[in-house]
This record gives sequence, structure tokens and C-alpha cells, in this order.
Amino acid sequence: MVKKKHSTLENASPLIVDDDELAVTPEEDETYMDLSNKLAEIRKDNGVIGYILRSTTSATIDLKEPEKIVEYAIFSSQALDSSQEISDLYELGDVKNVIIEGKERKALCMDIYGNKISIFMEKTADHADILKRISP
Repeated sequence: MVKKKHSTLENASPLIVDDDELAVTPEEDETYMDLSNKLAEIRKDNGVIGYILRSTTSATIDLKEPEKIVEYAIFSSQALDSSQEISDLYELGDVKNVIIEGKERKALCMDIYGNKISIFMEKTADHADILKRISP
């Protein structure tokens, strides 16, 4: 006897968003553009694989391996979210930056004025220098 699967659809409530809530102030736009310019310069450094810059309304991605954009984006998001969750759990305060090192590569992740940044690099790259250059 074959059992039939029954699915029930939940009624979804429409989401109403005020355009003013999504508006970007000139200061936020200027900060994003400044970070984007700094990251473009950092991207030229030897050992830098690429970066992801995300604001609430925009994103810029520059990677040597464009076929892995989704993987890098998920990793970036998870690294920032997880570090903040751990910080909240142990009452450590706001996370300024996180460095994650693997066998061959590392990632520097941070949040600057609401802009989430992940810079991917070879293990030999100088992440301390990059952090100094990108920090406000």
C-alpha cells in the first residue's frame, strides 16, 4: 500500500517595508565606497585571493575563483555570525575582527560600521598589515 504525503501550506503574511528604512545615508554610501576602494588596493597584494564586502543594500565580490562565490559567501556569513554568537554567549562584547586559519589559506572577517568584510588570502599573507590598512 502506498502512503500519500499530505502537505499543508501555511498562509504567509505579506511583508511591508517602508522605502525610507532601506534608504542609504550619504555617510553610509561614502563609507561603503571608501572600503571598496581600500579593498581594491588590498586585492592587488601578493597572496590575497579576494574579498567580499556587504552592506545592508549592496555587495561587492572580487575573487580569483569566481566559481566558488557561493562557498566563500556562505563561509563569510557563517564566520561573522558564529563569532558574534560566541561573543554573546560568553559576554565578550562586540567582535571587532576574526582571523580563521587553515592549512593553506586564511580569512580575515570584520564588521566596519555595518559593512561586513571578508578578505581571503594565502597563509603567508600579512593579515596584520591588511587589518591596519582597512580599519578606520
